[in-house]
Amino acid sequence: MNYHNQYYAAFGDTQLLNQTKKLWFESLKRFTPQQILQGAKLAIEQSEYLPTLHKMIVFCQGDPSSYGLPNPHQAYVEACNAPNPKTLQRWSHAAVYHAGRACGWYFIASNPEHIAFPVFKQHYQEWTDRVLNGEVLPDIEVPKLPSDTATPLSKDENRSRMKAMRESLKI
Repeated sequence: MNYHNQYYAAFGDTQLLNQTKKLWFESLKRFTPQQILQGAKLAIEQSEYLPTLHKMIVFCQGDPSSYGLPNPHQAYVEACNAPNPKTLQRWSHAAVYHAGRACGWYFIASNPEHIAFPVFKQHYQEWTDRVLNGEVLPDIEVPKLPSDTATPLSKDENRSRMKAMRESLKI
């Protein structure tokens, strides 16, 4: 009812209306009825015009901050300032770690912000979209020490290997 005239102007044809309903159904079926209702309320409150399907999906997903996701620049700064080892840091959200890892820690550290931030932002958006679509992100895997450790070589064995290496390098 909120978009009465716009609705009839856009979907006056029954065939077009049926195709649009199928498209919207396929695109919105991943959301619960409560999420769709909340999205519709947000659309009515925030949109002067009939929302597009993309805008409706954004309304249904909700605000990224409600998932604990920082904005892209805050996430970038967090990734830049995180000391090594990265896997042992307390991240505001796992998406920040995964975006930094996908971007490359060396790339972030060795390039100025005007180069590194757009690349980081793209990766972060992909991880954010996964979170907003209900995906549970993989845990941050802390590398483990090997369970079996090799026995150290004896002094004689070390000397013989060192001699062989020197001979191979002609030193």
